[in-house]
Amino acid sequence: MKYLGIDPGFSGAWGMVDHHGSYVACGDMPHDGNTIKTSVMFAEISQARDGDDLEVCIEAVHAMPKQGVSSTFKFGVSYGCMLALADRLNSPTHLVTPQKWKKDLGLTRDKEDSLRMARLLFPNAPLARKKDNGRAEALLLASYLLEQLS
Repeated sequence: MKYLGIDPGFSGAWGMVDHHGSYVACGDMPHDGNTIKTSVMFAEISQARDGDDLEVCIEAVHAMPKQGVSSTFKFGVSYGCMLALADRLNSPTHLVTPQKWKKDLGLTRDKEDSLRMARLLFPNAPLARKKDNGRAEALLLASYLLEQLS
């Protein structure tokens, strides 16, 4: 069994852990600036999944106040793509708000906190850059899901 966390959005990412909570793989949200490349993401996740059963956790997000109409729409499209991707993976999918999973893991809204925790939990994961916070949060979502289902 493997667990997949998805941090939606064009700057988001995906991360996967196994049933022991060990790092398996992660990647940034593949896109061309206008469209999420779900076929690329599906191939990456399928390769990491390697035929194992999979449970998916997507961060349940929404538009932010004062966010522009265009960026809100773009963000909504990305979120919808992630829901469709999860359906294509044919795996149970769980939605969790950032407030819920971060509180349960003792994290704040600060993405640096998530990066620090993920680096401790997954020392082999490629999380060296500040902009790897999407990968960090996706891996933490996967780890959170494992904890919730255990």
